Amino acid sequence: MTARLHRAICISLARLTLCASVVSVGGCSLAPIYHAPVVDIHADVWQDNVWHIARPMDAQSHGNWWEMFNDPILNELENRLDKTNPSLAAALARYDEATSYTRQLESGLGPTVDGGVSLTNNRQSKNRPLRGANQPNVYDANTVGLSANYALDIWGQVRNMVVAGKANAEASAADMETVRLSLHAILAENYVSLRGTDAQIQNFSHAIDAYTKALELTQRRHDGGVASGIDVARAQTQLSSVRSQAADLGAQRAIYEHAIASLTGQPAMEFRLLAASQEMALPEIPVSLPSELLLRRPDISAAERRVAAANATIGVARAAYYPSLSLGAAYGVQNTGKADLFSIPNTFWSLGPTALMNLFDSGKHDAQLAQARSAMEEMSSIYRAVVLAAFQEVEDNLSRLTYERESEMEQQQAIKSSNTSLDLALNRYREGAVNYLEVVTSQEAALNASQRAIDIHTQALRSSVDLIRALGGGWNRSSSSLISNLP
Repeated sequence: MTARLHRAICISLARLTLCASVVSVGGCSLAPIYHAPVVDIHADVWQDNVWHIARPMDAQSHGNWWEMFNDPILNELENRLDKTNPSLAAALARYDEATSYTRQLESGLGPTVDGGVSLTNNRQSKNRPLRGANQPNVYDANTVGLSANYALDIWGQVRNMVVAGKANAEASAADMETVRLSLHAILAENYVSLRGTDAQIQNFSHAIDAYTKALELTQRRHDGGVASGIDVARAQTQLSSVRSQAADLGAQRAIYEHAIASLTGQPAMEFRLLAASQEMALPEIPVSLPSELLLRRPDISAAERRVAAANATIGVARAAYYPSLSLGAAYGVQNTGKADLFSIPNTFWSLGPTALMNLFDSGKHDAQLAQARSAMEEMSSIYRAVVLAAFQEVEDNLSRLTYERESEMEQQQAIKSSNTSLDLALNRYREGAVNYLEVVTSQEAALNASQRAIDIHTQALRSSVDLIRALGGGWNRSSSSLISNLP
């Protein structure tokens, strides 16, 4: 008897599950057919002339883009950032949170099974309505049972929630890559600025040596009665001023060094970078076409995924207008505390569908649908704004690099001219043809020209980093392991 009853219940549950699966698979989706927002692009070329050093290098791996600078110390620091930066770790945790939430949503596509045990001692009122004459005042109630419920996703409400959850998880993955790209770029910019400061300090060191020799020359001439005390004072002033500027550069270098320490997850007081003896070279940057940029920028991908999530949310809001259907089943045993709890007379079961439909909600569902549509419009507008900003950033940095390169070449000519002028001024001063004021003026011009050249080169390096960041760095949505491994 027991075996036959159990077999009948199992067969009924199997048929119920099969029916539910067929209904869910054949269910519809009320979300609009998704199309990514369109940004009007008329040509696959940049408006300005591309920086003449940049040329297509499609065969090169763009993953660790900082390797284009050919600096082993920078490579080591950038690789360390991935392992130790707390901001990047927080972004990874947000991505894990998003994927976990997606798995929660996916659980709604399957049935839920609950088991329960209840062993209670109860006392009922003597005056309880409809109480039987032979019912005891105090009794036990023991129940052991299983219940199952399966919500039929006929209108695609749960499936659209899953679609939205996956799209948001993909956006979170792209957000993490945006954070990673930004952190790597900030580290590279601080490193470039530190090396530029090293070059300036070295330049000032050479100037201090030259000014010291010039002061000694002036002092000898003064001791010989050839030069005045004014010349000596001018030479001393020039030397002290340069030493003061060099000290300021030392403080600025320490700030860049501390920033690099924090980015790589190290205490500032324990981190040191030795000064570099050579100037960093400008990299050859592979410039993508606008159509490729749409795939390489993680922030663009994140914005597009949020549009897809908003589109699916419209389907969720529409499904709320329709009745919800579910299939339920329960099976267990119950008695009043006797020893034969699991006997056939104590069994109970139930099996059947449930339908629920809202008849009046004072406009709640209308407001939810309007909200979902407005969110779709908002996300679409944000996507277009992100794309346009991306094109602007690339154009800005290409233009800056073009003019900075031209400026750097002209500045090299200015350095040659200023050095020639300084040599002539020193020779004329030794011959007594001019006073030391002309030497001071030439020294200032030569130092300013060399410092200006270092500033231009450093800014060009920073612009190179900004251009790489604007092009999306080494990130590519089609090859992202995070995206492809989404549940």
